[in-house]
Amino acid sequence: MDRREIAALLAYIDRLAPERAPRDPATAYERVDQWATLLAHVPATAQHPDGPERSWDASQVAARYIATTPYPIKPSDIGAPWESYRADVMNRHHDPAPAVDPDNEAAYRAALRSTRHAVAVGALPPAPRHAIEGRPSPIRAQRDAEAARRLAALGDYVPKTVRAALADYRPHRVARERLAAAGRPDPLDVPCPYEHCRADPGKPCRDHRGNHRTRPHPSRLDDATTHHNRQEQPA
Repeated sequence: MDRREIAALLAYIDRLAPERAPRDPATAYERVDQWATLLAHVPATAQHPDGPERSWDASQVAARYIATTPYPIKPSDIGAPWESYRADVMNRHHDPAPAVDPDNEAAYRAALRSTRHAVAVGALPPAPRHAIEGRPSPIRAQRDAEAARRLAALGDYVPKTVRAALADYRPHRVARERLAAAGRPDPLDVPCPYEHCRADPGKPCRDHRGNHRTRPHPSRLDDATTHHNRQEQPA
C-alpha cells in the first residue's frame, strides 16, 4: 500500500475504534509514516483464485481484528495475515520459465519476481505444476539448435570414447567442439583475412614461416564474432 492507501486504512480503523485514534496531528502523521514503511509490500486488495469470498482486503482484516481483539491494532496485525494469504496463493503457483534470456540472471530473477507479485495480488492466475515442464525459452532453444548444427558440421565419425582419447592429439578440433557447445564464435568458421595468412575455413592460422599457430589472428576472431552474431539473429 502507498501512503494514500495507508491513510485511508487508518481513517477507517479510527472510525471503528475512535477511542484508540491519535489525539494530535503530529502523532497521526507519525503513525501514517510508520505504517506506510512497514506495510509497503502489502496490497490494499487482492483477488484470490478461488473467488471473491476468499479475496484479500486489508480493511476487512483490520475490522475483524478490532472486532475480536481488545488490544490496539499494529502493522503486524495486517502484515502477518497478508503473508498467510500470500503463502496460500503461491503454494498453487509453480514458476514457468520466463520469456527472457536465462543467461541474464538479473532479468530472469526480475521476471520471476514480477510474475510472483502479479499472482499474489490476483493480476495473474497461478500457473499449474505442468507449466514448468513446458518448452524451454525461445532464446535457449535457438542457441541449442545452433550448437547442435555446428557440432554436426564438424562431423562425428569416431566413437566418443575414442574421440576423448585422441583429444590431446587434436587440439584444434577439441577447441572447436567446445566453442560450438558453448555457443561462442569459432574463428575457424571463417577464412583468415590477415594478408600473410589467408587460411581457409576449417584450417588453423599460420605464422610467417608457414607453421600452424596455436591461436587465430585477431582479425579472424573479429570476423568470426561478426559471423556468429549474424547467425544468431532471428530470421
